Amino acid sequence: MNRSLLVPVYATLAFGALIATWTFNIAHLTHGGSAVDFFTDGYVNYVSSSLTNDLLFLTAAAIVFMVVDARRTGVRYVWVYVVLSFAIAISVMFPLYLIARERALGAGQ
Repeated sequence: MNRSLLVPVYATLAFGALIATWTFNIAHLTHGGSAVDFFTDGYVNYVSSSLTNDLLFLTAAAIVFMVVDARRTGVRYVWVYVVLSFAIAISVMFPLYLIARERALGAGQ
């Protein structure tokens, strides 16, 4: 896929992920849920436990990739993407990192 097409695709994914995750995060908080409940509720049954573990391992792999790749491609402030992956959502921050990566790669050409 052309680099110029990847940026809007990644941006659309990040925006969709922001809406999809924070719709439920806000609902959780407005219905009396706490930050501790947020994590323990991820393990209420086998399916949610599987999905929670899947997301945790995917997050770990994405963070390792971002840190290693940022050094190779020259993406600056990778620590911001890592921190905000936990504060906002990895599904939002990883596409935003990929946008920064595409821009860094494009600047190097």
